[in-house]
Amino acid sequence: MIARPILLAIALALSGTAAEARDTGPTAPAPVAKALGIVRIRSTHSFDETVARLKAAIAAKGVRFFDAIDQQALGKEANLTIGKSVIVRFGNPPLGVQFLQANRYAGLDWPVRMLVVEEADGSVWLAWTDFTFMAKRYGITTQNAQFKMAAEVAGSIAADAAN
Repeated sequence: MIARPILLAIALALSGTAAEARDTGPTAPAPVAKALGIVRIRSTHSFDETVARLKAAIAAKGVRFFDAIDQQALGKEANLTIGKSVIVRFGNPPLGVQFLQANRYAGLDWPVRMLVVEEADGSVWLAWTDFTFMAKRYGITTQNAQFKMAAEVAGSIAADAAN
């Protein structure tokens, strides 16, 4: 008899409707709980240095930087404690707007959001939504080359920030 969680995992894998979190880097931890479609890469730098390097990598690629939101500061304002966490929003409007043309609700994920977090063990990670997952999420089947390009750019930006 197969345990129910295993059956659920098999069903999700066979359905093709859910992407697993995938980690890259020298020491990849177990997949993030309840974080389907997330790509993570471990940084070799401190939290603050990673955030600074992320902003510099975005600028170096000529991609538009929109803002950075310090989620830890937002928690403090609400008298809630969380670890270091900053969400950085950036994108290339001529590329991203094509996804919005295909499905206006893709605006929930555009511009691109890249999260920098410091875990309890001091490790620093960059995370973002997998572009293949986004394409499936919004049922966009006409923009494969654009999704591939966006994935390559995001991966390159993250690698520049992390290494």
